[in-house]
Amino acid sequence: MSAFGTPTRSSDLSDLSPLPALPGTPPRQWLTLTGRRTVLVVAHTVTYVKRLLDVVALLESDFRVQVVFTVPPHELSDGTVRYLRRSGGAVLPWEEATRTSFDLAVAAGPRAMDRVRARVVLLPHGACFLKRFAAAADSPVFGLRREDLLPGGRPPAAVVLAHEADRAALARSCPEALPVAHVVGDPAHDRIVASLPRRDAYRRALGLHPGQRLIAVTSTWGPESSFARFETLLPRLVHELRDDLHRVVVLVHPNVWSGHGARQVRAWLASWTERGVGVVPPDMDWRPVLCAADLIVGDHGSVTLYGTLTEAPILLAGRADDETNPESPAAELALLAPALSPFHPLAGQFAYAAAEYRRPAYAAVAARITSEPGRFHRNMRALLYRSLGLGQPAHAAPGGPLPVPDASLIWPATGREVPA
Repeated sequence: MSAFGTPTRSSDLSDLSPLPALPGTPPRQWLTLTGRRTVLVVAHTVTYVKRLLDVVALLESDFRVQVVFTVPPHELSDGTVRYLRRSGGAVLPWEEATRTSFDLAVAAGPRAMDRVRARVVLLPHGACFLKRFAAAADSPVFGLRREDLLPGGRPPAAVVLAHEADRAALARSCPEALPVAHVVGDPAHDRIVASLPRRDAYRRALGLHPGQRLIAVTSTWGPESSFARFETLLPRLVHELRDDLHRVVVLVHPNVWSGHGARQVRAWLASWTERGVGVVPPDMDWRPVLCAADLIVGDHGSVTLYGTLTEAPILLAGRADDETNPESPAAELALLAPALSPFHPLAGQFAYAAAEYRRPAYAAVAARITSEPGRFHRNMRALLYRSLGLGQPAHAAPGGPLPVPDASLIWPATGREVPA
């Protein structure tokens, strides 16, 4: 085992037998604190890291626990190690991590988790299992496939769900995972809801003046995403909103940045950033920006769905029926939110969306994100500590409002002022 490794123990959350320590491993000569419970965070992509950081925060301040990270091979892992190291995380090379025993491992994806020598807790990496492979009725849903839930063909220690309704979907797709399923909640939901009272502070931090409207353009990844329409959408936004009353910011899925390369994405967006369009970088927390928005132009991705938690009207920049799980709240949102028209002026469409906005209808969609609203951090910490065989610390689980965003990262060339 590495300097961080310990033999794993049995747990009430798994039937895995203890794993022996590997022979010939180096002693822990350089660690100041030894004998800690060790937790491995398996961070396949930047998207997964950002999901898992709310989980890491539940453990890492405890002197009884050592948290380390690793990044397995993944086609969309570009920038993940750099992101982790900038955060100060201890990052083990993947091959070293697979030779080491840990007390627990947490991941937001199943790839290569059968190689990890620990009890595994699997979390969803986004909201509500929104996407599927094709439009066929029996098309599998990402996150609910057998290969998503049974790494190496065996159930993990725990499968984390956000909503009780997910149990029914799990029963159909992979009943073997039901005994280890735990309805815990959704971290992004809870942090956004806790942050909404700070909306004015976020807007001031973004440099918005009284009366200005922030238009948040959100995009998932893939050929049906709104990013695939940016070549026509962004020119419209820039040319039709030539006034001091609107600011435009785009929130692009980290998989777009990883898949195409950050240099290429910035080059594609350069013409519009020079005209004042803000871009949330992939390693920045998008949630405070979403809280600050006055209107959301989005697609079928998780960020658009989380927009239903705010009071911002939503316009959909196209449909993605083939990719959308028809039983998900994203499918319901597609029937509720008006669709952006290529023929009518944007100002009129924005006014229409605001006039037709009915908060109870959007709140009903938002209620489908989690059946444990406000309780993710409490529930998740209880699950983690139970699986580690430790009592929880005698204080409330961390969570709460998000910090204010750094506007200089979104509008780096112009600071807080939009160029004339």
